Amino acid sequence: MIRSTPTLLTNKLILGVDPGTTIMGYALIEVTGAKVKVLTYDTINLKRVTNHAVKLKRIYDGTIELINQYLPDEMAIEAQFYSNNVQSMLKLGRAQGVAIAAALSRDIPYVEYAPKRIKQSITGNGNASKEQVAHMLNQTLKLPDLPKLFDATDALAVAMCHHYQKGVNTQAGTKSWKSFLTDNPDRIK
Repeated sequence: MIRSTPTLLTNKLILGVDPGTTIMGYALIEVTGAKVKVLTYDTINLKRVTNHAVKLKRIYDGTIELINQYLPDEMAIEAQFYSNNVQSMLKLGRAQGVAIAAALSRDIPYVEYAPKRIKQSITGNGNASKEQVAHMLNQTLKLPDLPKLFDATDALAVAMCHHYQKGVNTQAGTKSWKSFLTDNPDRIK
């Protein structure tokens, strides 16, 4: 009789982020094997903040607060999408960069996912609407209440996309000089 080795179920906490300078969505999920538990999902509302630098600081501080409270193992973030409005793209890129910097300051690896890839992984359709994504997440995760803002469900979709992509480039964006030097001792002079 051949005995199989029991598979150890490891817990992984994933922070999903939908960056924005007006509203930033965030979600935290706990993954144990194939089981997913939603810990929280909500938004950081920056509508009343008029100074862009203050918005960036609040995004950074809010992300750090989430990291300190939940201690995620990884962060998944929605990548920028092309827009005709260059100023909007620059502001969104800054918001994304600040959230990434917060994760890197705590040695949290991150992965970026294109909006179409996120929608595809949740609904099977890369052109799905925010309503369709929220509906599918509700069906899949049996959410008690849907939030008023889709930014929260978008962040949950980012975290779930990362979970579904397990094993696919989970170290993207995690390279620091320290890890580079550790991985490449022959390149030190």
